[in-house]
Amino acid sequence: MRGGWLRGCAALALTGSLALVMRAAPAAEPAGAAQATRWVASWAASPHQPLKLGSAPAAVTSLKDQTLRQRVRVSLGGQQLRVRFSNEFGAAPLDIAAATLALAASGSGIVAGSVHRLTFGGASSFRVPAGAPAVSDPVDLAVKDSGELAVSVYVAHETALDTVHETGLESGFISKPGDFTAVAELPVAQTVQRRFVLSEIDVAAPAGTGLVVAFGDSITDGAGSSLDANHRWPDFLWERLRAAPGRPHLAVVDEGISGNRLLSDGMGVSSLARFDRDVLALPGVTQVIVLIGINDIGWPGAKFGDLTLASPAEAVTAEQLIGGYRQLIARAHARGVRVLGATLLPFEGTAGNYYTAEKEALRQAANDWIRTSGAFDGVIDFDAAARDAQHPGQIRESFGSQDHLHPGDAGYRALAAAIDLKLLH
Repeated sequence: MRGGWLRGCAALALTGSLALVMRAAPAAEPAGAAQATRWVASWAASPHQPLKLGSAPAAVTSLKDQTLRQRVRVSLGGQQLRVRFSNEFGAAPLDIAAATLALAASGSGIVAGSVHRLTFGGASSFRVPAGAPAVSDPVDLAVKDSGELAVSVYVAHETALDTVHETGLESGFISKPGDFTAVAELPVAQTVQRRFVLSEIDVAAPAGTGLVVAFGDSITDGAGSSLDANHRWPDFLWERLRAAPGRPHLAVVDEGISGNRLLSDGMGVSSLARFDRDVLALPGVTQVIVLIGINDIGWPGAKFGDLTLASPAEAVTAEQLIGGYRQLIARAHARGVRVLGATLLPFEGTAGNYYTAEKEALRQAANDWIRTSGAFDGVIDFDAAARDAQHPGQIRESFGSQDHLHPGDAGYRALAAAIDLKLLH
């Protein structure tokens, strides 16, 4: 959905077409690990270019002689980990002078004795070329299911932060001058909510482990949910899977981008452009839940304040949306990945001409096809779970939506509860 409409923060932003650098093919078995294990992504955040709201400058655009510490909550735990950094939208090399991985304590703190230096081909510093990612060497660090980790990166020379994930919904910390990557209590100079240069954490998991990728826009990204709470619907889905008796051995990652569109660039390149990198190339992927298309419907002719989201000439048809869905399905099936289609949520009441009766008719046509075509390997009816029984074009009031587009915490929990776990295996 017009994914960038975040409650309490700068919401929408448009970018031009971005050059996409494809993620490398899924990695082989971890070096030195038993043959009965494989790498599986356990946390992820899709990278894209920095975004601005109109002409407003970003709060943080570069680092110089500073340490950046970011917290993440993995889904599946493990004994061996590796970290993926991204400079895929950078115009210049990213020089990582030092980096560590540790168990997170409260706030910006890390657990004493858990700090592990990250290396890249044995080197403790590494240059990530412009347009490229970098994957660390494996680290022997035990983390539990739903464990909290902290990744600290020291950048010595002034470096632009050109690769981000806008809707972090997790507090990150930038230090005063100095390398504090191994220090338990970071001397914090600034707190941020964007993700910077960090895109994935993998765990060495049993060979039969699978991965569910939640793929979509701001509703998958968790816009409107509480900061530092892990209350996105993929988070709640993971909690359900973890608690289910005899649950399948699965990890869950969130590859939503606020403001993303299926057919055209928006916030981040289009879903069609990023699908291979953000889904098919993830280690361990076995299935993907696709919830995308509402921004394709809502953006044309809509405004956020004085900012035009997309020209009316970019209006799409149901046939074009269906063609986009068929592309995602075909590409996933070619890699042996199952695709579950999620219906688009109600959005009546959304401001700025984002909603019109004609756009609602298009949403209904897309949802009818998702439900009845048989093209997906399974269907998740988020529309039925979210709509108000008395006003089916609107999100239920109890779901806590502030903008008639994004659910709040209660709504995201209800979306996760609507997923039949038998679909995931």
